[in-house]
Amino acid sequence: MTDRIHNFSAGPGVLPEPVLREAQEALWNFGGSGMGIVECSHRSALFDEVIHSARERIKRLMGLSDDYEVLFLHGGARTQFFMLPMNLLRGGRASYVDTGTWSYGAMEQARRYGAVDVLFSSRQTGYDRIPGPGELPKAPDGTVYLHYTSNNTVAGTGFHHIPQTSAPLVCDMSSDILSRPIDGSKFQFIYAGAQKNMGPSGTTVVILRRDWLDRCDPDLPEMLRYGIHVAKGSMYNTPCTFAIYMIERVTAWLEANGGLVAMEAKNRAQADAIYAAIDRSERFRGKADIASRSTMNITFTTGDEALDTAFWQGAAECGMVGLKGHRSVGGLRASVYNAQTDGAVTALSDYMKEFEANHG
Repeated sequence: MTDRIHNFSAGPGVLPEPVLREAQEALWNFGGSGMGIVECSHRSALFDEVIHSARERIKRLMGLSDDYEVLFLHGGARTQFFMLPMNLLRGGRASYVDTGTWSYGAMEQARRYGAVDVLFSSRQTGYDRIPGPGELPKAPDGTVYLHYTSNNTVAGTGFHHIPQTSAPLVCDMSSDILSRPIDGSKFQFIYAGAQKNMGPSGTTVVILRRDWLDRCDPDLPEMLRYGIHVAKGSMYNTPCTFAIYMIERVTAWLEANGGLVAMEAKNRAQADAIYAAIDRSERFRGKADIASRSTMNITFTTGDEALDTAFWQGAAECGMVGLKGHRSVGGLRASVYNAQTDGAVTALSDYMKEFEANHG
């Protein structure tokens, strides 16, 4: 028996149950210290071991060499929308790929600090697709970086390849980081809010190559300078210690359960099961172009707003929450992050059949 419900929320998202059990104990008595992890000094030997382990696990999982720094910062991914160009653009040119709400927001913030070239946009078609391999035009000469969002939580689209470019590559991986193997060496800069696949809300992971630090604007306020955070080991001010602890535990759980190869296979199987339920239905339809469908966030609709509402409300009564689509687009959305259970996916697929039988 369990008192847990099935959580399909887009974020904060479902977390591994074994990690939550560990956290229960750590909140009371962390590592036999006699105090909880949220009471532990960020400058103690206890926490130093946690943050070091979190960095090293992320680097191993993402195939990152010692040329990369891993930071744990405040402000969510939205802060990186402006902190990145503030540090690095400095009146230069950047290229952006506009595939959703968050990529558009990042692009608009970058315009404050330099020229922005939009290499691709699906905004006019409701962000229903991402560019296929080889579809992006060449970034203009002198481009400081090319920015893209690897997975779009609102639209339900995702990149299944790394864009080819001669410009330094920047990626917002907030909603699919650590969900599949990637070649970390392809990127100059990666950022991701923790609250999808890595842990609770409160910390943003930033990964950058050290050779970019010399380019950063040295005249910014210290809290907005990447070099300061690197030099201080993400402890220029008190970091979100509990979120970092949870990231360390989630990454340990990933390593103990087959790593990102195993996670990719599980995530794909779960997404395929829900897409199959959509595609064989005469009531439901997917919202994203088939080739661009996200593995993390599955967007769909009945085609009727009232029925969509009836669906997610009925699902909640059956112990399945988080299925309401984003407020900006409506419809329905099921998020299947790394910690999603097969039982939740089966329950949703069964409920979809039952709903269709009752509503035609």
